[in-house]
Amino acid sequence: MGIIATVFYIVVCVLLFALAILVHEFGHFVVALSLGLRVEAFSIGFGKAIWKKRIRGVEYRLSCLPLGGYVSIPDVDPEGTKALEGESGGAAAKSAPIPPWKEIAVAVAGPAMNVVLAVVLAVVLSLAPGAKFGTTEPVVDIVPDGTPAAKAGFMPGDRVVSVNGREVNTWTDLQTEVQITGGKEAVFMVERGEAMVALPTTPERDQVTGALFIGAVNTNSCGATAWMPARNPVRQLAWDAGAIFRVLKGLTTPKEAKATAGALGGPVMIAEGIYRSLRHSTWDGVGFLRFLNVNLAVLNLLPIPVLDGGLILFSLIALVFRRRVPEPVVRMVSMFFMYLLIALMGLLVVKDSMRSWRIHTRKAKIAEVVEDIQEASTNAADNARD
Repeated sequence: MGIIATVFYIVVCVLLFALAILVHEFGHFVVALSLGLRVEAFSIGFGKAIWKKRIRGVEYRLSCLPLGGYVSIPDVDPEGTKALEGESGGAAAKSAPIPPWKEIAVAVAGPAMNVVLAVVLAVVLSLAPGAKFGTTEPVVDIVPDGTPAAKAGFMPGDRVVSVNGREVNTWTDLQTEVQITGGKEAVFMVERGEAMVALPTTPERDQVTGALFIGAVNTNSCGATAWMPARNPVRQLAWDAGAIFRVLKGLTTPKEAKATAGALGGPVMIAEGIYRSLRHSTWDGVGFLRFLNVNLAVLNLLPIPVLDGGLILFSLIALVFRRRVPEPVVRMVSMFFMYLLIALMGLLVVKDSMRSWRIHTRKAKIAEVVEDIQEASTNAADNARD
């Protein structure tokens, strides 16, 4: 039964991840049709089609790799879906240029649909009686000997209020700021009684997970995951947006960029996040999907070629200056960033996979040790009876 349950959760995890991408593409699809643009295909999955049917000029596909999907709109992106379709024909050549505002409307529609889904999920969660919400206060309860926190002088009862001048309101905020230190010394301001105490602390890196830690322990967890801060839908969505903007701020701050980049995760970490959330609680899984949709919306609006934000940027240039960026330039820049993103995804997949393997190996060793202890305990009991 354990194997069946695991397979079930993995399948649901894939479907939820695919749902977030399909909703995004559906936004592009609906707006393109409503504006009278030519839509060649709407595909569930990538690669070669295993089933397809043409309805009113649009070819609906079920493709062999069911990880999301795409919509082929030659008037907006004549080359972008050829690789995804897995066929030599690909999208037809782009005809007369369409008005830039139409390109912007189509590009914005994808992220907008992710936001709509996130809002719906936030409202559903707010009405779910079984969903757990809350935040854990950044208060230290235990300071184990030998940890960076102990060496720095942390004491039980200390409340962390900032790290290197950045405000800390929850235990999750504290964990985030520890990762962004990059393992360098940081000043932790703590509230101790009525006094404010500065504690310079150098986090250490866990050799298995790669995560940084100071060793301070909080035992009064609210029982809710980080992405379930409050039942109020607005506060849920505000937390989602705040989390992604905190990462983007770290990436664009010279002193934090390297550490923030090192803490990033890719598709494997996202899949693990959905999986762990579902195993913990169905509502936690829904909350993580809400969080993922807000992330997809924000990231896709970044002004990077091959993302929706890149198309919006090129369209705004055409709209403001009444002159389009030359097609060869757009193609060259887009291809560069496409290969860059593919390389980044590949690097993150390898990094996350190695981390997951180290964790799996450590768990196996711990289980083996526990089994040996239990066996030794059983043998000792048998000998005592003899």
